[in-house]
Amino acid sequence: MVARGEAEDPRRGVELLWRDAGDGRARGGRQGLDLDRIVRAAVELADAEGLSGLSMRKVADRLGFTTMSLYRHVPGRDQLVDLMRDAVLGELAEPPAEPEGGGGDRGGWRERLEACARQGWEVRRRHPWLGEARGVRHVPGPNAVAHFEHMLSAVAGTGLTPPEVLAVVGLVGRFVDAEALVLMEAAEVERSSGVSEEEWWGARQSLFERFDRYPTISRLWEEGGYDHPEDSFSFGLARLLDGIEVLVRQRSKEQECYETRDESPMCQMCGTPVERPASGRPRAYCSPACRQRAYRERRSAGRP
Repeated sequence: MVARGEAEDPRRGVELLWRDAGDGRARGGRQGLDLDRIVRAAVELADAEGLSGLSMRKVADRLGFTTMSLYRHVPGRDQLVDLMRDAVLGELAEPPAEPEGGGGDRGGWRERLEACARQGWEVRRRHPWLGEARGVRHVPGPNAVAHFEHMLSAVAGTGLTPPEVLAVVGLVGRFVDAEALVLMEAAEVERSSGVSEEEWWGARQSLFERFDRYPTISRLWEEGGYDHPEDSFSFGLARLLDGIEVLVRQRSKEQECYETRDESPMCQMCGTPVERPASGRPRAYCSPACRQRAYRERRSAGRP
């Protein structure tokens, strides 16, 4: 039996998330109740009512068991949310195949990273509560880490530095989460009020009539700017990837310059490249004339 006091033990959450396949049934639990069933029921409940409507009691009622029965398998609500999050991230499709050699290629990174972002977005559209189940202290499970790995591998071969690779993936991930948070908030408000977004704004005509004192808003309205708005996710993701592409190209140019740079030593007098000798010390001057000139200048300056 899982003791409720284990809810604060970080090791227990990791063990549950990273359990081997087939370990979903806890020893001593009632027949027919296992961790996988609990997680599925919790996901269905959150899909219908959001995380605000999720409780251990409601999940138990949905399954026809007592609340204490659930604690035989999961120590608390926080650990249950982590399990739910990783379970739905398991719905992510396999990422596009890596080019030969792996590690992401300079030409296909954008398509692969965009595919990963769109897959994450589609999962969040099916489960808007995911926008709320985020933050810096949610323990990641194997599906979450696999998705993170796929995103990293899409960018890792672009020539960006390791910190830049991590920053790029973090930036795209936060964008997806931010858009998902809007979905979650809209779903929560509609669920609690019973009024759709369109109905709510449609009843605010008296507000729009006051906008004629704002010339830019009025002009954009009259020119159809609000008739066919851009899809916020597609538009934002494209602009984000545009910015990342600028950085990738900059790093690529820097690498090309480094690889093609003439590393031959330069003549200390005239700056002409000096041919490297097959052996011995590198030459300081390109010709005897430059060597003599350097000698005369040192003598005139009183240097040896």
